[in-house]
Amino acid sequence: MANLLEHQLVYPLADQLPEPGRTLEVAPGVRWVRMGLPFALDHINLWLLRDRIDGREGWTVVDCGITNDATRDAWEQVFADELGGLPVLRVIVTHMHPDHIGLSNWLCERWTTPEHECRLWISATDWNAARIASTRTTGFGGEAAAAFFASHGLVDPEAQAKVRARGNYYGSMVPAVPQQFRRLLDGMKLQTVDEGGAVHDWFCHAGYGHAPEHISLHAPSLGVLISGDMVLPRISTNISVIDIEPEADPLPLYLASLDRMRALPAHTLVLPSHGKPFRGLHERVAQLHAHHDERLAEVMAACVARPSSAADILPVMFKRPLDLHQMTFAMGEAVAHLHALWLAGRLGRSRGADGVWRFAPAA
Repeated sequence: MANLLEHQLVYPLADQLPEPGRTLEVAPGVRWVRMGLPFALDHINLWLLRDRIDGREGWTVVDCGITNDATRDAWEQVFADELGGLPVLRVIVTHMHPDHIGLSNWLCERWTTPEHECRLWISATDWNAARIASTRTTGFGGEAAAAFFASHGLVDPEAQAKVRARGNYYGSMVPAVPQQFRRLLDGMKLQTVDEGGAVHDWFCHAGYGHAPEHISLHAPSLGVLISGDMVLPRISTNISVIDIEPEADPLPLYLASLDRMRALPAHTLVLPSHGKPFRGLHERVAQLHAHHDERLAEVMAACVARPSSAADILPVMFKRPLDLHQMTFAMGEAVAHLHALWLAGRLGRSRGADGVWRFAPAA
C-alpha cells in the first residue's frame, strides 16, 4: 500500500535526511534528528525545538530513542555540535513505547542542574504505563504474553519459547522512567520561543489505539504537526491488543483519532516518527482508513470461510515472512481487527477445548 500511495503525498525535503549525530532544519526553530533502531523498522525521527523557559535559552527535545550506547553516543554528538552551546530545557515524549521514551530518564538527568530541572512532559496515562512496563514486560514478552498469544492460536513451541524468553523486553530498552513529570492533556497549549524571539503555540492532540494516550503537537504558526506514530507516511501504525487488556477494541479508537486530525489544515507539514516529513495529511488519513477497511474485509472473509483464530489470520493480513519482533506486533494487530468485528456484532467468538479463541460470523 505505502509504496503505491506515497506518490499521492508531497515530500518537501525530497530525499534529504539528517546525518547521524547531526540535525536538519525543517521549520523555523524546528530541527530533525534521526536515530537508529535495532529492528526491521531501523530508525526513529526525533525533534529539537528552539526554546526559552524562565528566561533561560535552550532546546526542547521531542522523543528520545531507545536506551543503548549507540543512541547515547549519537545524542552526545548532537549536544556537542548542534545546540550552539545551549542546554536541553525539557523533554517531551509523545507516548510510552520504548523508541520514544527509552532515554527520557537519562536525558532529564543529563540536563538537570541545581538552577534548572529538566522535566519530562508526557500524558499521565502513558507515564504510568511506562512506569509499570519498565518493571515488568507487558504485551510482547514473558509468560503473560505467551499465554495470551497461545489463547489466540500461536501455539508453536519455538515461538512460545521465544516469547517467554523476552521477559525483560521493555525494561531492556526503558530501564528507568523519570519519577516526576509534567502532564500533557488533549487541547492543552504549550509554547516555545525560537532564536528570533518568536513565540509558537503548540496544541496537544490526544490519540488512542496505538498507545494509551498518545500526544501529537500542532503549531499553527509554523504549519507543523509532530505526529508521533499516529500518522506515518509509508507504513500503517501498529494497532494491537495486548495481554494486560485482553478484550480491548483499539482500532475504532485509532480511526476516530485519525478523523479528528482532519480538523487541521490540509497543507500541514507532518513530522512523523518514522519515514520522511510530508504534506498531504487529509489524503494520508483517507489512505489509512482505506487500508483498515481492506484488512477488515479480508479478516471477515476468512472467518466466513471457517472459524479463525488470530494466528490463522496472520497470513491473511501479512503476506511476508515475519521475524519474532514483527510477529508479536502482527498477532496484536490481528486480534485488534478480529475484536473490531466481534465488538461491532459482526463476528462471534468461542473458545475451543484447546483454549484457543476462534471467530465466526455472528448468529
